[in-house]
Amino acid sequence: MAKEQGRKLIAQNRKARHDFHVESTVEAGMVLTGTEVKSLRAGRATLTDGYATIDNGEVWLRGVHIPEYDLGTWTNHEPRRARKLLLHRDEIRKIQTKVQAKGFTLIPLALYFKDGNAKVELALATGRKQGDKRQAIAEREAKRETERAVGRRSKGMD
Repeated sequence: MAKEQGRKLIAQNRKARHDFHVESTVEAGMVLTGTEVKSLRAGRATLTDGYATIDNGEVWLRGVHIPEYDLGTWTNHEPRRARKLLLHRDEIRKIQTKVQAKGFTLIPLALYFKDGNAKVELALATGRKQGDKRQAIAEREAKRETERAVGRRSKGMD
């Protein structure tokens, strides 16, 4: 059987970019059990309540829901268990200093297979206040409206 190539998206946390200001992102591997992988291959996962913590120099993904595999038996996994993430020690150290010093949080943005391996895209982010969210929406709509006006102008409609 040929090895998988490319990136296959499983789940995405769209709400995260609205609720948080993303500073930077990092890709991490995941330690999973067999039934978790089968459930992910079926395209089933939820990232909305997920976050990551650093405990004793290890990064753990918590709150991510991977439902039990339908055809699994007594070997099935727990849907919301903590999952270990695989990062280099230097990357963990850099992330840990930012999280402790500047008040950042680690949130998952996407869960996907890359060349057959399960990966998660983590974001170093700060929370947005309600006013900041409104301001971001207003800026996005203003930018969209100016692009429409330029498009109409270039087509000679205005």
